[in-house]
Amino acid sequence: MVFDSSANFVKKRDPDALTSPSRGTLWNKTRDWVAAHPNWALVLVVFAALGPFLAKPFNMDDPLFIWTARQIHAHPWNPYGFDVNWYGSPWPMWNVTQNPPLASYYLALAAGVLGWSEIALHGAFLLPALAVILGTYRLARHFCEQPILAALATLFTPVFLISSNTVMCDVLMLAFWMWAVLWWVEGMERAAFGRLVGAGLFMALAALTKYYGACLIPLLAVYSVMSQRRIGRWAVCLLIPLLALCAWEWASHTLYQHDLFWKAVDYAGRKSGFFAGERALAFMTALTFTGGCLAAALFMAPWLWSTRVLLALAGGAVALAVAVFCEGTIFHKFYWLKGWLCLSTEAQMVFWAACGASALALVVADVRNQRDARAWLLALWAIGTFVFTAIFNWTINGRSILPMAPAVGILLARRWQQRTRANENNPAIGRRRIWIPLAASALFALLVARSDYLFAAAVRQNALQTDELYGHLKEKLWFEGHWGFQYYMTELGGHALDMQQSDHHPGDYLALPLNNSNVHFPDVRGEQLYSYGPGFLTVMNMFIGAGFYSSAHGPLPFVFGQVPPDSVVVYH
Repeated sequence: MVFDSSANFVKKRDPDALTSPSRGTLWNKTRDWVAAHPNWALVLVVFAALGPFLAKPFNMDDPLFIWTARQIHAHPWNPYGFDVNWYGSPWPMWNVTQNPPLASYYLALAAGVLGWSEIALHGAFLLPALAVILGTYRLARHFCEQPILAALATLFTPVFLISSNTVMCDVLMLAFWMWAVLWWVEGMERAAFGRLVGAGLFMALAALTKYYGACLIPLLAVYSVMSQRRIGRWAVCLLIPLLALCAWEWASHTLYQHDLFWKAVDYAGRKSGFFAGERALAFMTALTFTGGCLAAALFMAPWLWSTRVLLALAGGAVALAVAVFCEGTIFHKFYWLKGWLCLSTEAQMVFWAACGASALALVVADVRNQRDARAWLLALWAIGTFVFTAIFNWTINGRSILPMAPAVGILLARRWQQRTRANENNPAIGRRRIWIPLAASALFALLVARSDYLFAAAVRQNALQTDELYGHLKEKLWFEGHWGFQYYMTELGGHALDMQQSDHHPGDYLALPLNNSNVHFPDVRGEQLYSYGPGFLTVMNMFIGAGFYSSAHGPLPFVFGQVPPDSVVVYH
């Protein structure tokens, strides 16, 4: 009996034993096919991961992008020329949204071909998600020896799966971002000016999809100076996104008499202090969101770090948490989290903050080991996104963490490559061991994405229940609240309450969702409707501190614990 490198015991090495059907043979065939067709393998994995969520109801800020897309269908040159009741009274859409309109143009194009259903629009957004993963794989080929590992570590993170199941602008922006970085790196390495021009166009598309895409300009400028040691004609290509933003500012000022880019910058600056609270809590919350949203770093940590480093990272997170909790900011900001619920929130914050520290430690280790332009590109990419989320954004949320995912995925692959060089005598074992934490990361990310799906389904069900009970009184049914509840109530014929001048009368009905925003509850009792969503894990529930889409609702990206049902109170 001998022991072969595939970890199987065989009695005799003969042609029959080697060619007979076995699990090892199936594994080898699969591995060889993936090695020969990596792009097709990634396509299948992306479709398998996101396909089950195509029917997810629209929720959170999805309606803003859908309503803008419908406006574009009617008036393609005036995307924000309508009013929307998003804060309790009708406001111009250009004053409500803080994003440029390119994602809504993509939605309008997709809806013109596929229709406006959930499956149709989510199906259209499979393409940007696929572009992100394929772009990560292509870029990782320039940075490490296992690009598929980097791509899968990006895919199987909670933040990527959840964001890919929305019709908001984040994943589309990241798709343009990835291909801008990829073409820029290839253009610099090959001295291909055409690639640099293409990268400039992708930068412009990223900035016109979400303003954060403009951060590519300084990021790639620094990388180019570090790699070339001089300013060359590549600098001309950086003018392309700048000119695109200037053109959009001119168009927005012409249409709406406001400069929408600078309005969004001002909005983020004014709101960041209100929503973030004390900076220590903001930093702790950003670290917590980084660890939870990029949970692949958690599952791979034992394979990437020594026990001493892991203990140091955990100790640092605990020390920061003690400073924040003793300050008492969390108790004032989230005063409704009391007793055991507060203790549970604090424990989960410490855990995910330690995981976030592990993700950021990858940057430090990579720069210290490599010290080249590529290492600094990844470092500035990841740290810049973290700093923007913690300090400059109007709120800390998973959507702001999303641009870090590909950079951290590549850093994970590079760190794994460094750690496995000590096992060069048996590389097959090293390669197989990494799939264990990667599989765990995939299961966890899918579990969190399922929780987000169930939350959206409960919101839609509440709208359907409200309409079923009170829909025969269309002229007397009003509602507050926004996100998916507003979208489906509007589709069913309900009327959004105007807090300033709605024509409501005694005897009318008012529906108020409890787990929502911009809702004002009267001091009377009403009938309560329930819809059960996720049971033990939720991404958005202010009553237990979950705030994936906004830390104003909770200091955690998701919460483990008993999740209360989604509720609507109807007042007569």
